[in-house]
Amino acid sequence: MAFPYTLDNYVLEIKALLDYLKVDSVDVIAHSFGARVILKLALTDKRINKIVLTGAAGLKPRRTLKYYTKIFIYKTYKKLFKNGKFKGFESNDYKNLTSVEKQSFVYIVNEHLDKVVPCIENKTLIISGSEDTETPPYMQKKLCKKLKNSKLVFIKKAGHFAYVSNANEFNYKVREFLLGD
Repeated sequence: MAFPYTLDNYVLEIKALLDYLKVDSVDVIAHSFGARVILKLALTDKRINKIVLTGAAGLKPRRTLKYYTKIFIYKTYKKLFKNGKFKGFESNDYKNLTSVEKQSFVYIVNEHLDKVVPCIENKTLIISGSEDTETPPYMQKKLCKKLKNSKLVFIKKAGHFAYVSNANEFNYKVREFLLGD
């Protein structure tokens, strides 16, 4: 039976995979949502060694008055029109999900790791596209400040998929980090 996953469910899946593969130590590269998973996993699993995060999600984003107004209007409409679909309120990602996936999405995007990230001690490289609008540079700077052993680098003129738009620079930075001291 399908059920909505929480971040902890994803962490357990990765732990089970590491157990199955009999992994003693692993360096990890994680993108976007994967950063949430690996950060939470690194809290409790000592097999995680060096971490590379790109387009990292997981910290509470800044919210504007426009955002809170939109949420208020959505919740009001939802109460008034119980079976209605409300165009313009849902993200493209959210629209294409099944009901179980939607609940998972809600669980995951509403779990912020701001308080647990300072407890992570793994050596971490954060690579961000200078033009990332999904996980903007301010979020990556905040993450770097919270992670004790982290370094932040920006790839100019790159967005959320910096590893695609400038693969050579991305790969060079990762290789240097993973093979360095």
